[in-house]
Amino acid sequence: MSFPNLPSSLDEALVARGYTAFTSVQQAVLEPEAAGRDLIVSAQTGSGKTVAFGLACAPELLNGSDQLGRAGEPLALVIAPTRELALQVQRELEWLYAKAGARVIACVGGMDIRSEQRNLAHGAHIVVGTPGRLRDHLERGKLLTGSLRTVILDEADEMLDMGFREELEEILDAAPEGRRTLLFSATMPKPIAALARAYQRDALKIVTIGTDRGHGDITYQAIAVAPNDIEHSVVNLLRFHESETAIVFCATRESVRRLHASLIERGFDAVALSGEHSQNERNHAMQALRDRRARVCVATDVAARGIDLPDLRLVIHADIPRDAESLQHRSGRTGRAGKKGTAVLIVPFTRRKRVEGMLRGAKISTEWIAAPSADDIRKRDNDRLVDMLLQPVELDETDRQLAARLLEKKSAEEIAAALVKMHRSRLPAPEDLLAGGAPQRRERGGPDEVRPGFEDSAWFRMSVGRRQKADPRWLLPLLCRRGHITKGEVGAIRIGDAETFVQIPRAAAKKFADAIKRAPTDGDDGDIRIEAASGPPSQERRGPLRPKPGGFSRPNGPGRPQQRGPMRTKRKNPAPR
Repeated sequence: MSFPNLPSSLDEALVARGYTAFTSVQQAVLEPEAAGRDLIVSAQTGSGKTVAFGLACAPELLNGSDQLGRAGEPLALVIAPTRELALQVQRELEWLYAKAGARVIACVGGMDIRSEQRNLAHGAHIVVGTPGRLRDHLERGKLLTGSLRTVILDEADEMLDMGFREELEEILDAAPEGRRTLLFSATMPKPIAALARAYQRDALKIVTIGTDRGHGDITYQAIAVAPNDIEHSVVNLLRFHESETAIVFCATRESVRRLHASLIERGFDAVALSGEHSQNERNHAMQALRDRRARVCVATDVAARGIDLPDLRLVIHADIPRDAESLQHRSGRTGRAGKKGTAVLIVPFTRRKRVEGMLRGAKISTEWIAAPSADDIRKRDNDRLVDMLLQPVELDETDRQLAARLLEKKSAEEIAAALVKMHRSRLPAPEDLLAGGAPQRRERGGPDEVRPGFEDSAWFRMSVGRRQKADPRWLLPLLCRRGHITKGEVGAIRIGDAETFVQIPRAAAKKFADAIKRAPTDGDDGDIRIEAASGPPSQERRGPLRPKPGGFSRPNGPGRPQQRGPMRTKRKNPAPR
């Protein structure tokens, strides 16, 4: 199939690349109403927007011809938020304009600036770069903008989020007034609208999110877990899906460092990306993912911007995104170019309400599921192994001779079992999750029931009960976190109307009591009080334990002021009656 409305050089490049039809965003920028105008394009990452703005600026670059002349001052400037995205854009534009004779160069941080200066001096038709490096070349007089016909801002919202407003304004101020300005952004917050008003004229708005792929190719899931089980949940999700490539997002560099080390220790082929890694380290990590020497990337939001892995099928949010836009940017790494992907949010029990509100605000339909258990993973492993072994294979004579030798010494069943065992030994072991056992820890243990190991135990009481919607699913993780104990050291949990009694083995009671005294009181659950009780609920004679005012809040939950009658005050020197 050919594209007769395009210059022949671009038509040939698209056909050679295997294009048979345009995506929605590519078709939209080629409509007659968009010709020659400034554009504000809301397009999701992975929807083909790089080719879209390459096609959109073709009339200005080629000026009615099929070929570009000798390279001199740049005719088009593309600004991208990260090195990886800028280099990706450069590669896309190189093949798109290869038959037109275009010279496309990149100017990005972390590369040799003198080499870039030489490239600029030799001339270029299109320059692609990051805001900081482009401003450096501009201020040094190496980037000449007098001949620019088009300026393209790719993922403009991310550039503003990263603090590049001043750099963008300086570059745009240096561009000629008559140029076209094409602004591409996955989201359209107020700062983007302000930038468009300042630097565009009569811009045409094009919105393809929702009509093209948007998030339609991404399945959103969320799992509620104990805070101490977040790392274990990441392990089980990676093992359950066994995706060819996966990204796990963390909030900080320290979280990336810790989780990456933990995954390596467990046997995962993982790499890390954060602000503390050099450009050389980042390049090695990305190449390892592309070569399949690594299958898991642990990254921060900023470090992962611009990453394009075509076979990425799984995104895990180990730390909750700061807002809906961050969630969309993270998740947009998968489900690209019509391929399906899954994004999973790992949510501590205590933060579920906040995440549900964020998802509602973003209008993202999310399925809340249980975290994969060790049994779920083993069953999935068995199914995958059977499917793999049932696939047809080509055997040569050497393979058949070795198989015959094995059958002489062992039965077919023994050989198959050895194969299964060898396969399993290479897989990281799944984790037993606290969250998976929590629903079974309802008000365990009747008055006469004693669990093994709890014959000699102490009782503690908490200032939260049924009125505050107390539930073992979040009480158990809270006890483990505050008391520095494991789930096996929590016995019966008896929830009353206003307070809850918890059974702790006598051997762990002193450690538990000391830990709850030292526990911080400024967290989400800091106002829930825990103290030693004189015995189980039936023997307790003290008054109800009151929560601390303020702090931890749930619907009708702890931290709410107690309802009291009207306050009475004594009058000084009351008048005689």
